[in-house]
Amino acid sequence: MKTRIEKDSLGTKEVPADALFGIQTLRAVENFPVSGWRFPRSFIRALALIKKCAAEVNMELGGLDKKVGGAILQSAQEVADGKWDDQFPVDIFQTGSGTSTNMNANEVIASRANELLGGQRGAKSPVHPNDHVNKGQSSNDVIPTAIHVAALESLVKELVPALDVLRAALAEKAIAFDGILKIGRTHLQDAVPMRLGQEFGGYASQIAHAIQRVKNVQPHLAELALGGTAVGTGLNADPAFIEGVIKKLGALLGLPFVGAPSRFEALAARDACVEASGALKTVAVSLMKIANDLRWLSSGPRCGIGEIELPSLQPGSSIMPGKVNPVIPEAVAMVAAQVIGADVAITVGGQSGNFELNVMKPMIAHNLLSSITILANVSRLFADRCVKGIKANKAIAEGFIENSLAMCTALAPKVGYDKAAEIAKEAYATGKTVRQVALDKKVLSAKELETLLDARAMTEPGMTLDGAGG
Repeated sequence: MKTRIEKDSLGTKEVPADALFGIQTLRAVENFPVSGWRFPRSFIRALALIKKCAAEVNMELGGLDKKVGGAILQSAQEVADGKWDDQFPVDIFQTGSGTSTNMNANEVIASRANELLGGQRGAKSPVHPNDHVNKGQSSNDVIPTAIHVAALESLVKELVPALDVLRAALAEKAIAFDGILKIGRTHLQDAVPMRLGQEFGGYASQIAHAIQRVKNVQPHLAELALGGTAVGTGLNADPAFIEGVIKKLGALLGLPFVGAPSRFEALAARDACVEASGALKTVAVSLMKIANDLRWLSSGPRCGIGEIELPSLQPGSSIMPGKVNPVIPEAVAMVAAQVIGADVAITVGGQSGNFELNVMKPMIAHNLLSSITILANVSRLFADRCVKGIKANKAIAEGFIENSLAMCTALAPKVGYDKAAEIAKEAYATGKTVRQVALDKKVLSAKELETLLDARAMTEPGMTLDGAGG
């Protein structure tokens, strides 16, 4: 392998000749062979766009030569577009500030810019990674800014739309299933009748609330640390530079970015990421609840509950012919478990660091952005390959109602709680229905029982079916 010699403050090293990254990136690769995990595409894109906007503003302010700045703009855009993703080899588990990855970006952008200007990869002239690409910045403000930019863009453009697709699919089923009566269940035991549409309306409402929870965290993610530089004071950063870069980022991505009210808070703490992760965890809990309900409701097909039928997507067993499993809800549950676990890591990470700097930013970035991505992907999958294809087994659902002992609940206001319990107990012992026992005991007339045991009437008043209020 051909190499080139590069030098930094610690000495010299041989760097692969064809690499856009340089000596500091190579040191990080050698120092952190931990997981093989890399920063996600959304983060690298955000980091490159920050560098691009910084170069634009530095040129406008006269602090960056137009020729140098123009090459940085093109190079940074190529990185943002994913052209050089293979040049970002640094492990997630690295220096806690993310300095290694910030320098990785600075080196790649500078090296490519020099190449565009007719120079060699790895050269530091006329474009220098620190003096030009990193001008007015520090890893301590750039990395948290990149986390917020990537997270907010992913929430707004990926997760919220995906959740709304799922909400709409559930709301559509709520309306379609409104005429189907079924038995409710509490504590996994028979309860009073309800409508299948009401059950799905509850699911739609959960997702509507999930969307709102995600939206609630967005204003704090919109606050950017950029301009704090090393410790929050803004040393070496022109106030006009800070304002200009944030304004350009907002215009470029169509997002309401603002400078953090306190750059000291924005560098020292990762509270907005912890808050956002908490919202994602709640979304995950909602998805797991719905997924598990659908698994139970579709259990069978002959020896389970079987009130609904999920789409058949693939054979479910290598040994049992004809078996079909609820694979999409299972995938949803696994994603939910992963997101809940990531939230624990982010919570610990948010507490980590002393004084003016949090030092678990790369791990927080990885978990937060990964959670957003997998939640968005699985929510669309859940809607498109499961919920939209659900069918109701009306005969099975309504067949459970008359045999339910919980039907005695409707009799309690007329005959008293104790008498109703006595009827339920006898019905269970004899195998009769509540209606039959009540008639045998002549506690109420047949006409009164017909009115009181009207299952449809027991489901009123129902909740809003479209699940949109949240």
